Amino acid sequence: MKIRALTLGLVSAAALSAALLPLGASAQGLRPAGTPQAPRLSPSVTLPPANTNGRVTTRSADYIVAVVNSEPITNNDVLIRMERVRAQAQAQGATPPPERVLAKEVLERLVMEKIQLQNAKEMGLKVDDYAVSQAVKSVAQQNKIAEEDMYRRLAQDGITREQFRAELRNQMLVQRLREREVDSRVKVSEADIDQHLRDQRGASASAAANAEINLGHILIAVPEGASADQVQAQKAKADQLAGEIRDGKDFFEVARASSNAADAAQGGLMGLRPADRYPELFVSATQKAAVGSVVGPIRSPAGFHILKVVDRSLTGVPTVAVQSHVRHILLRMNAKMSEQEAAQRLEDYRRRVESGQATFESLAREHSQDGSAQNGGDLGWAGSGRYVPEFEQVVESLQPGQMSQPFLSRFGMHLIQLIDRREVKLTQREQREMVRDVVREKKLEEAYTHWVQEARSRAYVEFREPPQ
Repeated sequence: MKIRALTLGLVSAAALSAALLPLGASAQGLRPAGTPQAPRLSPSVTLPPANTNGRVTTRSADYIVAVVNSEPITNNDVLIRMERVRAQAQAQGATPPPERVLAKEVLERLVMEKIQLQNAKEMGLKVDDYAVSQAVKSVAQQNKIAEEDMYRRLAQDGITREQFRAELRNQMLVQRLREREVDSRVKVSEADIDQHLRDQRGASASAAANAEINLGHILIAVPEGASADQVQAQKAKADQLAGEIRDGKDFFEVARASSNAADAAQGGLMGLRPADRYPELFVSATQKAAVGSVVGPIRSPAGFHILKVVDRSLTGVPTVAVQSHVRHILLRMNAKMSEQEAAQRLEDYRRRVESGQATFESLAREHSQDGSAQNGGDLGWAGSGRYVPEFEQVVESLQPGQMSQPFLSRFGMHLIQLIDRREVKLTQREQREMVRDVVREKKLEEAYTHWVQEARSRAYVEFREPPQ
């Protein structure tokens, strides 16, 4: 089994850390109005696959391929990252670039990550052990595996516990850097929204080519080297699940319970995006399917896929959305309360609610350090993008009535209860807010790309030829 880890990418970083942003909302966890939305946390890289001996291929004669401000990048660093990219491509049914192109792209990505880590450390940014442990739990939960089992399987791939935690810490450090240097500075005005809508209407002649779709996805994975009987068993499972969905079972609940894909915790929702950002297999299978219909199972090298056409748009604005109704308790860290102490206190509240000694609402009114406390922690109905990513990820992992474990966001330590979830048709105002997110993402990527290029130009980078 491959363990999916977090990824930073050159133009993708999830806001997992506790970096501070302006607090222009009464309920913390809600995204302050007008503040940027970092891309959601998504475990989208598969760590190196094991070979026939259960370990990463042994390499010899390692050598330095680049030096970044006196810090080296080795050939093995590049090869290991290439293995991960290939494994991820296989899991998504995609084809990786040719070897030479992939090696060049991976090396440049490693250079940029090295530069950003150096910048973060120069600014004194830190990620403490508790935050790393929270990230480890998140990766384990999204892979539907116990932490110790995850570490054992990582060890089979030649990745130690210390290496895995160090990699997560580095990723979170760069995420914190991006939040501070880029994300918090990007704003979207009403004029920006109007201009985007005008641009979309002006491009109506080529609208079909720019169509965006939102797919729900369930993967029933087929292990590498599976026998014919194993393949048939997985196909039978996929057929059964598809039949249950077509008979009325909720697609998103089935995805959360049974999918092996990285997006299972989000109910399999892959998000509204241009068709060319989906695997070609998914696009071709759903191009003639009506909104709401279910397609599959279809086969890829990763296994059997069941797809639902959730929405289809020619302007980037969805007409329907899934909303969640949640309440929460927030504790802020200070000189008198550490992260560990806040987590222990929330765990005690959780235990008291589960045992019937108290209600969530009464504890929120008494203890939550948040504007929603007077309402028993009730945050009302909210769709995707309303909460900061680290908060939203936990919301999407819950079933109605379920409480989360204590977790850390940029605002403090939270305990969440999901009251209910629903699918609604968006009002015109809500659609404009969705457009705001689209425009924000575009501006974020442009700002981040510009910032990365500036950081790259200021760094000393020396590329070295392989030894003869």
